[in-house]
Amino acid sequence: MRVTNAPASRKRRRRTVRAAKGFRFRRSKLYRYAADALDHGRQYAYRDRKNKKRTFRALWQIRINAAARRAGLTYSRLIEGLKAAGVEVNRKILAHLAATNPAAFDQIVDTARKALAVKATETDRGSA
Repeated sequence: MRVTNAPASRKRRRRTVRAAKGFRFRRSKLYRYAADALDHGRQYAYRDRKNKKRTFRALWQIRINAAARRAGLTYSRLIEGLKAAGVEVNRKILAHLAATNPAAFDQIVDTARKALAVKATETDRGSA
């Protein structure tokens, strides 16, 4: 006797077709096309979750650089100064401060400047 496992197969197919709700034409109605569309959609979603992180980090860097240059410092020198000062503020927060609270951002820039000055004097002493 042939066993088809019909209830489980039907449940799996129904779940796939329901997940394809909102797709157009036969991709939302027929299992074969819905499964293919879902596979592609999930691949794009996985890839673009990574791309989103990359894109936002680049945006934050651009915003920080613009604000830092207004304050007379470049992005890389600002980050170097913050590391030297031991300030652990991530780029997302720095960009937010640069856009919404220039006074707080200027204080952070001053902290970085002081740390860079200290670092420069230590380097001069070490080389002399």
